[in-house]
Amino acid sequence: MRSLAAIATGPLGRRLTAAGGVLAPSLWHANARAQATGYPNRPVRIVVPYPAGGGTDNIARMLATRLNEAWGQPIVVENRVGASGIIGNDAIAKAPADGYTLLLGITTLIQMPFLQAKLPYDAFKDFAPVSQLALSADLFAVPTSSPFQSLKDFVDHARARKGTVNYGSYGNGTSSHVHGEMLSAQANLGLVHVPFKGGAPLMTDLLGGQLNSAFVDLSSARAHLKSGKMRVLAITGERRFKLLPEVPTFTELGYKEFEPYGWFAMLAPAGTPADIVARVSTEVGRIIRLPEITARIEDMGLQAVGNSPAEFQSMMRRDHAIWGKVIRDANIRLD
Repeated sequence: MRSLAAIATGPLGRRLTAAGGVLAPSLWHANARAQATGYPNRPVRIVVPYPAGGGTDNIARMLATRLNEAWGQPIVVENRVGASGIIGNDAIAKAPADGYTLLLGITTLIQMPFLQAKLPYDAFKDFAPVSQLALSADLFAVPTSSPFQSLKDFVDHARARKGTVNYGSYGNGTSSHVHGEMLSAQANLGLVHVPFKGGAPLMTDLLGGQLNSAFVDLSSARAHLKSGKMRVLAITGERRFKLLPEVPTFTELGYKEFEPYGWFAMLAPAGTPADIVARVSTEVGRIIRLPEITARIEDMGLQAVGNSPAEFQSMMRRDHAIWGKVIRDANIRLD
């Protein structure tokens, strides 16, 4: 017997739609409800576009364990790495829209359209927002061997030696790269960008004094904050971070457009039935807000969220506009 979806989208469905425009959509929505009622009844795959062991992977595996307990189905985490996350993102954009393949993505999903001219997917047309899981801020830090006690000290020094002072980032086109170019442009510093392949090697050279400064994600810096080898001069985001209450935000210090956070989020292929998206979002939000999970996320240097699809979509659109402006203003391109 053919499925309702096959009928609704086949020749018969098209004839019925042309005749009255009612029956085929009704069949489709009935099929979507039927899918959601039994979901999940087989393994679910969470694709992580980055290597195992990083923050994205850790959050995905944390969720996978709890989703397995809640749903009684295997939750498989698959690392599809390459091309700054594009390979993994594209795998989800082209996956069946049935809720059995999900994406654990990060902010680059909405930044990359401004950095690279041609992408195989559209961040808004090809994905269904499920839930924003956690927020990340970037720290602007210097080695403790440097003489700078404040951001003003650093800016005054760099401006007087324009074009000779460097900053490290955790990769070309990443939030830390964008933040570095924003600071350089707004303060007229001519900073030299030194990109690294991730936060770990960046931290190694910052702590070793091989860099003048760095924008590093709080998750990568978390374990080193009390090492005495780095001094944090400012932090991105809308408010001070509770682990570093003494560190001012860039906004407090008079700099513009440093408010958006980096984020970790779950998305599904566009067209995934709304009932399934809502079920995944509700369960993921419940897990994120469990005290022990929130504590683990905060231990990673992140802020737990777990919001609704509508709330996450609103945040995506707001951040997309802000990132687009700052990336264009800084003239950052990857192609």
